[in-house]
Amino acid sequence: MSDVTRILNEIEGGDPKAADELLPLVYEELRLLAAQKMAQEKPGQALQATALVPEAHICLVKGGDQDWRSRGHFFSAAAEAMRRILVDSARRTKGPRHGGDHIQVTLNESLLSKSKTVCGEDLMALDEAMEKLKS
Repeated sequence: MSDVTRILNEIEGGDPKAADELLPLVYEELRLLAAQKMAQEKPGQALQATALVPEAHICLVKGGDQDWRSRGHFFSAAAEAMRRILVDSARRTKGPRHGGDHIQVTLNESLLSKSKTVCGEDLMALDEAMEKLKS
């Protein structure tokens, strides 16, 4: 039985210290798994592979009931946790607070030169209209 499998069994048995022992043993493999997942994503993701590992670890170990049948089962669950984290992250960035489906447009100086300029007479007429509204 590998150290990882032994620790997974201890976690399943309720040993609170076992979860702290697990991450150093599996970190590098989880980081490689996270890098593979991130490679499948569009460039410019806010979440990095190094941030994905602790997020997945929290979901897996601190999330409650675990029934790890083997080391492979643990890494399969880790891959699924990472996928869900990435999906949740994508949903958040597509939400209305983050601009949703709005398209960012850069101001172009050439567009400004084509627009109609406001002359002094127009400004005076606007000022007169504003004064009438106030009274």
